[in-house]
Amino acid sequence: QVQLVESGGGLVQAGGSLRLSCAVSGSSFRYNVMGWYRQTPGKQRELVAAISRDGRTNVADSVNGRFTISKDSTMHTVYLQMNGLKPDDTAVYYCAADPSIGWPSWYRYWGQGTQVTVSS
Repeated sequence: QVQLVESGGGLVQAGGSLRLSCAVSGSSFRYNVMGWYRQTPGKQRELVAAISRDGRTNVADSVNGRFTISKDSTMHTVYLQMNGLKPDDTAVYYCAADPSIGWPSWYRYWGQGTQVTVSS
């Protein structure tokens, strides 16, 4: 079983930065790609960024150039560095992991989410 725990969310002013962390417990052989999603009330959960075990990344156009996804060498921790935050970035951010090779359309394992609020 794979368990994900997010941390690092909070309240920040527009233009500020936050770094989210996702700590993974369980066998690292059970997943090959990890991602960050976000969701606001009444909207679908959307992919923010993803990273594969070999370090390839997939970043949404809406955050490209502002957000960076990274991982440690064992892929037991994944980070989302968020710079230049905007009020539209306000959402619950979820960490996810999946065994797929390549970018999955959906992820098997999910964290509980962490709230990010950007004030104007």
